[in-house]
Amino acid sequence: MKLIVENLNKSYGEKEVLKDISITFEDGKIYGLLGRNGAGKTTFFNALNEDIDINSGNFYLETEYGKNKLQTKDIGYVVSTPTVPEFLTGKEFLQFFLDINKDRIKDLKDIDYYFDLVKLSKEDQNILLKEYSHGMKNKIQILINIIANPKVILLDEPLTSLDIVVQEDMKKLLKSLKKDHIIIFSTHILELAMDLCDEMVILSNKKLECMAKENLNTKKYKERIIKELREEDA
Repeated sequence: MKLIVENLNKSYGEKEVLKDISITFEDGKIYGLLGRNGAGKTTFFNALNEDIDINSGNFYLETEYGKNKLQTKDIGYVVSTPTVPEFLTGKEFLQFFLDINKDRIKDLKDIDYYFDLVKLSKEDQNILLKEYSHGMKNKIQILINIIANPKVILLDEPLTSLDIVVQEDMKKLLKSLKKDHIIIFSTHILELAMDLCDEMVILSNKKLECMAKENLNTKKYKERIIKELREEDA
């Protein structure tokens, strides 16, 4: 399965943010979308998810059955600032989601199974979502997208608000999902991307460049990535 982006251009007025981007993502990998704050990472995700109008470009999903236009139902989008119904408890919200989507969810599990996936305690399940920390809301958001099982998962800075133990748990979970999904993980933290991702996609000067994983953990490779990002200041 492939996600194909062709000739994407996006400007806000006279400010050009994304310029003539063409790139292909494949399942079985976690792609680290790496760029400085304000480089356009969220804009790229919003364009794929049809949350914003674009100047030009096409998005396709290619499977064994052919190549078709990417649709929003194919995408799970975990935004950096999670929005949840704060008047519900975590358990009430998840049960509601399971009830309204039960006919679409393959291999539906017991609700406790899903909470165990993200290690959310019984106590936390039964408190209002408005009392959740930013990190806990992110966990719920990630969980919803895992259950919905979209073909493409976009993750916009989802782990930066989590403590180191929860980060490790979530990284293991994401790695377990990559076989049957296309996962693009946005971050401005190089070390996090290096630890989690199979491929690096650098967003710099309005362009995307996919960098191979060879020698991913070498000092030379890191220096090359930092050099690419420094060019934003040039």
